Amino acid sequence: MFGAFGKIVSMPFAVLLRWLYNISGSYGLSIILFSLVVTLVMVPFQMKSKRSMVRMGKLSSKQAELQKQYAKNQQKYQEELTKLYQEEGINPMGGCLWSLLPMFILVPLYSIIRMPIVYFMGISETACNALREAAAGLGYAAETLGNGAYGAYEQIDLANFITRNWDSYDWAGIEGVGDKLLQMHFDFLGIDLSIQPQHVLRSFSMEWAVIGVILVPVLAAVMNYVQTIVISKSNGQSQEQQASMKMMNIMMPLMSLWFCSVMPAALGVYWIANSVWGMIRESVLGKFYTKKINAEEEEREAKREAARKLRMEEAKKRAAEQREIDVRRPKKQPPQKTGEKRVSTTEAGRVGERPYARGRSYQADRYEEKE
Repeated sequence: MFGAFGKIVSMPFAVLLRWLYNISGSYGLSIILFSLVVTLVMVPFQMKSKRSMVRMGKLSSKQAELQKQYAKNQQKYQEELTKLYQEEGINPMGGCLWSLLPMFILVPLYSIIRMPIVYFMGISETACNALREAAAGLGYAAETLGNGAYGAYEQIDLANFITRNWDSYDWAGIEGVGDKLLQMHFDFLGIDLSIQPQHVLRSFSMEWAVIGVILVPVLAAVMNYVQTIVISKSNGQSQEQQASMKMMNIMMPLMSLWFCSVMPAALGVYWIANSVWGMIRESVLGKFYTKKINAEEEEREAKREAARKLRMEEAKKRAAEQREIDVRRPKKQPPQKTGEKRVSTTEAGRVGERPYARGRSYQADRYEEKE
């Protein structure tokens, strides 16, 4: 599917999945354990994003106030919201990247499930062709698409055929096979994980083998929806924020339902397990960071209160010192009254009928003609 690069990327996951299969002896259980390992490995990377998401949830009330205040000016709202995030040290995109990483693991896992002989068992394409030729001699008919290309899930059919005819041929004697070849048992809890759920709908019957396969994509969608609710609550999102994500919360489960219906049920088991482990992870991290951020906010508020009290005490101290200075400062004596009668400014400045006409530079003969 991805050529040489895809094989390099998928091989580490294939080695891990095969090791878990050898330990558990169950294909379905090995997939569940594989999802657990992936979840545990992802925890350190997702801790930072979870912290950002919880802090953003804490700011939901302030964000709602800004949205209400700048309802008619979206540009100003975005500017103020960005400013708020900067003041709080929050990167709104910080929680997106790491939350998408588990989805990228689905791509190599799909290759491993789709091509169990080449990826899961680590057998070369040449040896796989030799296995096909040997199986054809026993009545195996490979699913082909023409032009030498095989069907998407042909290797699953080949692995099933080899397992059913394990004692009919010396498969290990084929060059390049050796002890790499395994008897693949795709059954898990009475369900064949190699089957695509959409196929059993065509021949539906009231048997657990059929009902169980159909339930896989349904459970995948349900668990995905429950996970979105758990994540929203663990992030401390308000009802308004949850309502804004309602469409996304519906679209993701529907995508899960479709993907797990058209692909082998093994991928649906991984999807279900990943959702369960994800809910546990999000709940634990949400409680941890909620408690930690609350403690940080209480400490920050305590420091602010202490600083406020210190400023008030300093202001009181300065006021007291000023009062002492005022008490010690000698009072100014009022000017003593003299017996002379003060001449009215109006009378002193009167010139004819004009009061205040006389100024400092008054000259009586200013406008008289000089000889």
